[in-house]
Amino acid sequence: MNTRSSLRGWLISPAGLVAVCICVSMAAVLQFSVRAFIPGSLEVGGLTLENFTGLGKSVYLSAFANTLLLSIETTICSLLVAYPLAYAMVRVRQRVLKSFILIVSITPLFLGEIVRTYSWIIVLGNNGFINTVLRKIGLIDLPLNLMFTHLGVLIALVHVTIPVVVLMLATAISHINRDFEKAAQSLGAGPVRTFITVTLPLSMPGIIASITTSFAWTFSAFATPQMIGGGRVPTVSTLVYQLGFSSMNFPLAASLSVAGLTLTVVSLMLLGRATKRLNAMGAH
Repeated sequence: MNTRSSLRGWLISPAGLVAVCICVSMAAVLQFSVRAFIPGSLEVGGLTLENFTGLGKSVYLSAFANTLLLSIETTICSLLVAYPLAYAMVRVRQRVLKSFILIVSITPLFLGEIVRTYSWIIVLGNNGFINTVLRKIGLIDLPLNLMFTHLGVLIALVHVTIPVVVLMLATAISHINRDFEKAAQSLGAGPVRTFITVTLPLSMPGIIASITTSFAWTFSAFATPQMIGGGRVPTVSTLVYQLGFSSMNFPLAASLSVAGLTLTVVSLMLLGRATKRLNAMGAH
């Protein structure tokens, strides 16, 4: 018994140490958020709430709204693209095709986010792959503006999110009892109706997990919006970077971080309530 307790303690201690470090870091950010900014100095002044009252300006509200919109759009697009891939990866019978789908789906996970983002810069640029192909086949005369746009950031974020969503959905689909689908088909349901009434509801746990993960991941994304957006697609994370490292206004950057974290928690809580019905569908 003592051996088990000792082993459990050794296994839990790294997680506990990480949790303590995170709490200390959050406490530091929180105390910076209520300190006054001294222009031209890295030192901070006394306690104040002006940092939070200043977040009502249009530039900050625009960043919050844009971040929420990107998170919702990325979540929806990732699900629409990832579900067919996950379904095919689980249900296809040919091993070669299954392996190909698996490799295509999860290969981006083996590349760093910076590398993936740079690859999209090459693809989306004015002289990039997309514009070059469209010009050569005569569909456009002038290059499409894909870089430094909302659409370009969305495309790159979806590419970053899809591998994780595919794995979550594939896990949920693989645990579906095929006997339920066979029962529906024996009662006269066609493939489409069987999918809508049986397969899709039973895969709801994976869908809910994918929605939550994709939303939270996108909300905190920094490298992709910063590099693809080029400062023209403001998000909470990019604005925190600009305030902290360009303007050296660490108190305002900290208050924006706290507000962003609060908005993330509130959004996830609302998202959890909204997905209760989906979870009920899966239970039935």
